[in-house]
Amino acid sequence: MLTKIVPIGNSRGVRIPKAMLDHCGFADEVELEAANGSLILRPVNAPRAGWDEAFAKMATNRDDFLAHEDAPPATQFDEKEWEW
Repeated sequence: MLTKIVPIGNSRGVRIPKAMLDHCGFADEVELEAANGSLILRPVNAPRAGWDEAFAKMATNRDDFLAHEDAPPATQFDEKEWEW
């Protein structure tokens, strides 16, 4: 796709069609990189952002237990060999 570089205030920019933004998963923020004479845009993706805080809060509230009552019992591997 060919497009023009246009003035935006004191800068210059490229208009990216909405369909292309949606296809690539871009939201309000992107990662921009220059490499080998090219500009590379990547969506900012942090799918597990905030998990540490959520798990810490669960532990504080004693809400970090197995949700399924029919969960299989721990095995010897679970009890003695498993390491994080």
